[in-house]
This record gives sequence, structure tokens and C-alpha cells, in this order.
Amino acid sequence: MEEEKLTRSLSARHIQMIALGGTIGVGLFMGASSTIRWTGPSVMVAYAVAGFFLYLIMRALGEMLYLDPSTGSFANYASEYIHPVAGYLTAWSNIFQFIVVGISEVIAVGEYMNYWWPDLPQIIPGIVVILFLMFANLVSVKAFGELEFWFSTIKVVTIILMIIAGLGIILFGFGNQGEAIGISNLWKNGGFFTGGVKGFFFALSIVVASYQGIELIGMTAGEAKDPQKTIVDAVQSTIGRILIFYIGAIFIIVSIYPWNQLSELGSPFVQTFSKIGITFAAGLINFVVITAALSGCNSGIFSASRMVYTLAINGKMSKKFLKLTRHGVPFYPVVAISFGILIGLILNYLLPFVYSQSQDLFVFVYSSSILPGMVPWIVILISQIKFRKKHPIEMLEHPFKMPLSPYTNYLSLAFLAVVLIFMFINPETRISLMIGLIFLIYMTGYYFVRERKIKE
Repeated sequence: MEEEKLTRSLSARHIQMIALGGTIGVGLFMGASSTIRWTGPSVMVAYAVAGFFLYLIMRALGEMLYLDPSTGSFANYASEYIHPVAGYLTAWSNIFQFIVVGISEVIAVGEYMNYWWPDLPQIIPGIVVILFLMFANLVSVKAFGELEFWFSTIKVVTIILMIIAGLGIILFGFGNQGEAIGISNLWKNGGFFTGGVKGFFFALSIVVASYQGIELIGMTAGEAKDPQKTIVDAVQSTIGRILIFYIGAIFIIVSIYPWNQLSELGSPFVQTFSKIGITFAAGLINFVVITAALSGCNSGIFSASRMVYTLAINGKMSKKFLKLTRHGVPFYPVVAISFGILIGLILNYLLPFVYSQSQDLFVFVYSSSILPGMVPWIVILISQIKFRKKHPIEMLEHPFKMPLSPYTNYLSLAFLAVVLIFMFINPETRISLMIGLIFLIYMTGYYFVRERKIKE
């Protein structure tokens, strides 16, 4: 079988950090204030609720991966347990999502580099980053894993230091003349749920989007050493760490600063480090955010290229995409995804010259990845129900079952449906949702037209 030629070079530490790297991104460092704006301090509850359902989704994926650890896992499961069109849509949703995210990350790198070099054209750092990450991904799977491990480690260490510094301010008054700030900001300034029920659910859609990429554990399974043990360890530990980092970091932010003043502060991370006397905080966070952007793009190239490879295995793309390097890396998929991100970067650079509102257009396109990004989760939940029915004997002794399935599957699907409904109600996310929906409808139509032509 072709995909067995992929090199199993990723250890548990690589896979855990890949999942963290794909999830803890620029959004947390620079975008925390925007989610807090919707619902105030209760955004912590939104992260906890979303994290609970993501844990269930990861357990459903882990149950299937334990018996069948394959590259492109959830797309393969969709084809096998739902319908081939579901697998096709899942693969293309993942490709679409990570190309768009990759474009945004390399654009972000150009903007952050302006902090040190204001006259540097933003497109130059973006091109350098794309070429660097493409070659890193082509060298070997281990090189990708090692790069992602260190990118993610920088982010994680920064968040931990920020939480420790914040606790020092809250409990002991560091940077506040020794006067402990306490946690009264959690309920002052309009209460804990400042935006009411509607504000909470509006924030939930953005919070859920920040978890996209957690399913990367499934993408790495085909290239993991000792996949059963690695997958169990990664699923069990990653969701807890993400909840600690997200909820811990946001707890510090909304405790130290009144939630309604955050929009005036810039990055809350910079402000927290500055408050305890780390005067180079802005430069430090700028460096960390650049590594976060590199990490997000790196994970995106890996994930999307493996989905292209999976489509080629299943006969949905040219067999050329099955070519592997001598290190067991799919060559053309990595190059194609990198080239796709490069085209997006160039278009983003050129659009302002012909269309003055192009920045707003790009925001819509970026946000449109939310619905396609949910497709793998929906597919995982539905596939796992069918998976159990097809493997009744193996399930008797299965050590890593999805808890309370199928009821938890239905509950998780209902949660995702509620998030999408509120995305449609919210005028700021409605257009983004519709763009994602149009993409899925187009790809579904294209699949059936292509299949009909093949049969003729």
C-alpha cells in the first residue's frame, strides 16, 4: 500500500507539540482582546465548553486511530464510513483551511518584521518564510517535527511565563507598588457575562475557530513511531494543556485588566510583561508571535500536503502527487501547498493597488475557513458511530473507547450546529459562513460531475 512508504519518524513529543502548535497560534497572542469584547470575562467559560467538546471529538478520533493509524485519517474514515464525497470534502476542506491560514500567517510575519525594519516590504519576509518552511518539510518528516517542536516550545514557555508573571501581579502586587490586584475585575465593569447569552454564543464561534488544527494528531498518525501509544498519550495530554494555556492566559488577562479597556491596550501579553518591569516586552512578544506564525504555517503545509497525498492515493488527484523523496516525504504535495500559499501572499500584496477594500476582502476569506475547518470534526463524530458497528469484535477489548458513545457524538454535533447558527445570526461572521458554505457546495458539485465523467 502506497501510504505505508511514509516514514514513521514522529515521536510523542513531536505529535503533542504539533497539535499544540496547530492550535495555540497568533489568535491567542494578538486576538484575545477581540473575543473578550463579545462576552467579557466569561470568555473563559467559552474556552472551557469548547475544550470539553473538542476533547470528545479527539477521543472519537483516537478510538479509530488506535485500530487504523493512517495518514489522512479522518478523510479516509469519511470515505469508508460515510460516503466517498464526504472524504473528498473533508480533504479539500482541510486543504482550503490550511492554505488560507498559511497565507494569513506569512502576511503576519511581514507585518511583525516591520517592528524592527519599518521600510522592509512585507512581501519579502513572507517569501523567505515560505521557501524556508517548504525546504524544511521536504528534508524529512523528522525535520518538520523538530522544527514544530521548537516553534511550539517557544509559544508554550511564553504563555507559562506570562501566567506566572500575572499571578505575581494578582497575588503579590509585583509591578503595582506591592499592592495585590486580586480578581475583582472578573465581576466588576458590568459583570461576568457582560454580553449576555447572545454575546457569549457570538464569542463561542470565534473561540471554536481558535481550536482548529487540533485534529492534526490524526494527520500525523501515519508517520508516528509506535502509533497506538503515541496517539493515546497525545490525545490525553494535549486537550488538558490547551485548556490550561488558553484559560490560564485569559484568566490572567481579564483579572489584571478591566475587560472593557483591553481594546485600548494592544497586546495584553506585552502589557503584562511591561507591568512587572520587563521593558523589552514588546520586542520579546513580537519575536514569539513571529514563531507562532511560522508554527501555524509549518503545521498547515504538513497537514494540507498529506491531504493532497491522501486524495492521490484514493485516485481523486493525479498519481504524480504520490512521488516520495528518498526521506519518505510526499514531494509534489508539499511544493503545491507552498506554492498555493505563495500565490495568496502575492495576491494579497497586489490587491491594494487595484482594489482599495482588499483588506476587508481578505478578512472575509480568512474567516471563511471556520466552516470548512469544522468539517473534519463533524466527519470524525459521524464516522466513529459507523466505525463501532463495523468493528464489534475489536471494540470488545478496545482500551481507548470514546466515552458514552453515541450520545456524546450527538451532543457534540448539536454543539457545533449551535455555533454555526450563531455565526449566521451574527452580522460580523455571516458572510464568512456563507463563503465557507459556497466552497463546500462547489466542491460537492465538482465531485459528482467528475465522477460522472469518469464513469462515461
